[in-house]
Amino acid sequence: MTRRSHAPRRLLATLTTIATALTLGLVAGAPAAERAEAATPRHGDGDVILNLFQWTWDSVAAECRDVIGPAGFGYVQVSPPMEHIRGTQWWTSYQPVSYRIESKLGTRSEFAAMVAACDAAGVGVIADAVVNHMAGAGQSGTGVAGTEFSDDHFAGTYGAADFNDCRTDISDYTDRYQVQHCRLVSLQDLRTGSGSVRDRIAAYLDDLVSLGVDGFRIDASKHVPASDLEAIKARMRNPGVFWVHEVIGAAGEPIRPSEYLGSGDSHEFEYARRLRHDFDGQIKNLRYIGDGTLPWDRAGVFVDNHDTERNGESMNYRWGAKYVLANTFLLSWPYGSPTVYSGYEFSDTDAGAPGATATSVPDATCGAGRWTCTQRWTEIRGMVGFHNAVSGTEVTNWWDDGDNLVAYGRGAKGYVVLNNTGSTVQRSFQTSLPAGTYCDVVAAADCSVQRTVDGDGWFTASIPAYGALAIHVGARA
Repeated sequence: MTRRSHAPRRLLATLTTIATALTLGLVAGAPAAERAEAATPRHGDGDVILNLFQWTWDSVAAECRDVIGPAGFGYVQVSPPMEHIRGTQWWTSYQPVSYRIESKLGTRSEFAAMVAACDAAGVGVIADAVVNHMAGAGQSGTGVAGTEFSDDHFAGTYGAADFNDCRTDISDYTDRYQVQHCRLVSLQDLRTGSGSVRDRIAAYLDDLVSLGVDGFRIDASKHVPASDLEAIKARMRNPGVFWVHEVIGAAGEPIRPSEYLGSGDSHEFEYARRLRHDFDGQIKNLRYIGDGTLPWDRAGVFVDNHDTERNGESMNYRWGAKYVLANTFLLSWPYGSPTVYSGYEFSDTDAGAPGATATSVPDATCGAGRWTCTQRWTEIRGMVGFHNAVSGTEVTNWWDDGDNLVAYGRGAKGYVVLNNTGSTVQRSFQTSLPAGTYCDVVAAADCSVQRTVDGDGWFTASIPAYGALAIHVGARA
């Protein structure tokens, strides 16, 4: 890392985190409600990641300045910054043609300007990195920046010897060899066991770091042997740069997210599945979310992402108020590193960003069109502030009604109530907060809705149907 040390410190802090956990008696089998939050380093005001899916570099730059930085997000995750095939569909961004920083989301100079603008706003940049494969077999032509390609030839980047020998699609996900050496939906699978391929990928990542990128989401990590990814990272000029892996763990499959912790964190897809299940059932069960899965300080967690919102594996924006509640929980619960997703409305799951052409995407427009702009919602912005204010505290004062009304504190710094029912609920709640008048940060951005805690830590409030309440010591009247 040449410009910042925040993201690398997260990986270097592992031993410190373990030592702290031992000191606090936070054993691996303890319920999540009894654990302290992971001690992840903050960037700017915080460590929450915002995933701006298919936003242009110019749009990201403006949003960092006007919204993301002021809201307290620590990082913004951007879509893959490399040349890819032509097409309007979103998934064309995940079919590389070359490692030139030229795509339908913008030019290299626009990307560099975006990183600088986000840095000035106190926001780090995490790039979605596609390193498992190149464009699909059977395709040929030129990429969005003019690079020629065909099955075994990607001009100036790779030739036939750089791809794995298996030339068939994966048919059996219980077969480790197939999953990691054959083609994922016909995509040309890179020979990541090769030294020259490893060097080329490491050079691409180094190039992005030289532009100021803080870390990477490694796409399709499950399809690359964990040892290959460790070898690639070791070849980088700064092998301590932050990585988080996309490893979609599933029952009955041999490849697990925990295998990839040697080179970074892993996304915990089971967390998103659990949110979908419990918000459609009983949210009292959220008290134990994360138990038996990835270590609580190495998991990347989310309500949805660009894949799961389309395939039904998770909740998505169509869940309305329940989706907002799930994000409220995500940002208030001390398990993993949270990513808030912001994409666009769709009816066709292949559809690209609003107004996309084969070679470009218009700048995102919030308040008009189909962009969801989740980061601008009052509840999300309020809960990012909540997350930052309660960092490092344990869950306290858990209460539930045995069904779909839950409440809990974060030490003496914050308190949350979630009402996953169709009726308004009024009752008193016991907190560990100091006496005072607090702003309800999910109800209003201007502190026009207030909650008063008495000297014994109690307050009384009405919680709207499918609504929430959140107060913290950083937002007092």
